[in-house]
Amino acid sequence: MAIQVEARSGTSARVRVQKFGAFLSAMIMPNIGAFIAWGLITALFIEAGYFPVGVLGGFGENAAGDPNVGLVGPMITYLLPLLIGYTGGKMIYETRGGVVGAAATMGVIVGTSIPMFIGAMIMGPLTAYLMKKLDSIWDGKIRPGFEMLVNNFSAGIFAALMAVFGLLAVGPVVTLFSDAAGRGVDFLVSNGLLPFTSILIEPAKILFLNNAINYGVLTPLATQEATETGKSLLFLLEANPGPGLGLLLAYAIFGRGMAKASAPGAIIIQFLGGIHEIYFPYVLMKPLMVLAVIGGGMAGIFTLVLTGAGLRSPAAPGSIIAVYAATASDSFVGITLSVLMAAAVSFLIGSVILKTSKASDDDISGAAAKMEGLKGKKSSVAVNFASSSATDGPIRSIVFACDAGMGSSAMGASVLRNKIKAAGFPDVKVTNSAIANLKDDYDVVVTHQDLAARAEPLTRSATHVAVDNFMNSPRYDEIVELVRASAAAEGGVDPKAPMPAAAASEVDDVSDGDAAGGGNDVLAEESVVLHGRATTQEDAINEAGRLLVDRGAVDATYVAAMHEREKSVPTYMGNFLAIPHGTNAAKDLIKRSAVSIVRYPEGIDWNGKQVKFVVGVAGVNNEHLSILSAIARVFSDKDQVAKLDEATSVDEVLALFGKVNA
Repeated sequence: MAIQVEARSGTSARVRVQKFGAFLSAMIMPNIGAFIAWGLITALFIEAGYFPVGVLGGFGENAAGDPNVGLVGPMITYLLPLLIGYTGGKMIYETRGGVVGAAATMGVIVGTSIPMFIGAMIMGPLTAYLMKKLDSIWDGKIRPGFEMLVNNFSAGIFAALMAVFGLLAVGPVVTLFSDAAGRGVDFLVSNGLLPFTSILIEPAKILFLNNAINYGVLTPLATQEATETGKSLLFLLEANPGPGLGLLLAYAIFGRGMAKASAPGAIIIQFLGGIHEIYFPYVLMKPLMVLAVIGGGMAGIFTLVLTGAGLRSPAAPGSIIAVYAATASDSFVGITLSVLMAAAVSFLIGSVILKTSKASDDDISGAAAKMEGLKGKKSSVAVNFASSSATDGPIRSIVFACDAGMGSSAMGASVLRNKIKAAGFPDVKVTNSAIANLKDDYDVVVTHQDLAARAEPLTRSATHVAVDNFMNSPRYDEIVELVRASAAAEGGVDPKAPMPAAAASEVDDVSDGDAAGGGNDVLAEESVVLHGRATTQEDAINEAGRLLVDRGAVDATYVAAMHEREKSVPTYMGNFLAIPHGTNAAKDLIKRSAVSIVRYPEGIDWNGKQVKFVVGVAGVNNEHLSILSAIARVFSDKDQVAKLDEATSVDEVLALFGKVNA
């Protein structure tokens, strides 16, 4: 079973564009329902709609002789930008950020005559971010009883200032950008060049870069055009299901092996379900097939330009059902022809490529894993390509590798070890290690997705699995199934078979229940704080680190190494837990093993995740691993986490971890 995943480069341009696109998408996607509502009201009630109603569509006069305002104009001018501004602000600073973000968005709304989606995507997050920084200045310095007064007035005053800033500065700049982008689109259309945008859009989709293009440029421009003309073809540049349909049809007829067998089912998911991601592995498996979807996209756009067809609102997801639901009343023929032409051209090009390429066993499951690597996280559709074959030979050893081999990998190993034992394979060895100490003696290597590129060259013979966090990754169930399949293929794992040398001698290994190797005070009462004072991720790391320093476990400079480790790979583990610790190079700064636990009842933003429990870790040899194993067991159980959240004394916390200093 091929489940190797390519690592993401944290500094690559592709990853940065992916993150930016995902951020834009996260502001738009929760509000797609409102866009659809606006599109339906527009289609039904405007003067040229199916059921013209002046009081709803905004034409004619009311009984008093005043012009009808209707719903169409206010929704596109005020509601949708305010929703985007609120959502963007809330992403940065929860409800407080959403409120100030929406208030500031009003500034760019009233300062322009176009739908201010781009302005909202700027003002919402920006205002929330600055509000968060301002709050940190006076955090903990407000006299008791004045908190609500200060919080309310500071938010109101700052939101007012940002609204004025949006009106005078941001609005005019965004208007200039929108006008320039609109002129660019007009130039492409008037010169017959718009179809060539598929050369950018289609490969960008497969590399998961399309969100930045779609939500950053196309959707705002398309919505503005739709308010003026009632429709826009820009909504369909990326969402057209035709290119993917043609590609999958070519594989269904001329493909080979699993690719041919899986294509019909993929067609249903892609064309009807609107999940275009399903066809990406077919392109990654045979990169030349990108020409098929580019050709199909160009044909579809050319047909839209030729027929003047368009959509009233975004089609999300890109299902043929959603496309027809958003189609303007005069565009059904043009939209249908666009989808059919895109599918036909994609099918013809794809068929030629498949028929002329050398016969080989196409590795669709490997391509699906590669797609997950490009995406940077697990794909909901990759399971459709999972191979039923197992790795060569039974799986006897699994290693979790992280930068220091000290905290996150130890807890991940504990979680997976318990899962594998529960599945009936207690003889499978699950260890943890620093990447620098890896040897090519393991059957499976598990790393954080940001570290996979470092581990793979050291363990080329192993199956590699990349996870986004070590605590509750859905990939653990895949590993258990991999162990089960390999055992079945070999007639079961022989418990008497010798373990690989590296696994048998791994210095970082510790099984559940092992003693702490003499570390009789790894976790002490004075290192447990029930009400942490920090309000930011950086301060929380400092607070947990200071507890280690105060106990004499580490040198004071070890805290800086904890921050350095956090910058390279986040230590968020899932279930409200983060375990900051130093880098591998900082092990010389550790005097003895110690663990600190700080609880934050209100939670702390940890790279977009909510963290309530911060566990600082400093370990020498095996002395800290038994307590980490106990912590892993607690945080794997949501009921136990709830008890920890409700604990009123340090003794209750220590009791939940059991015999932690045996």
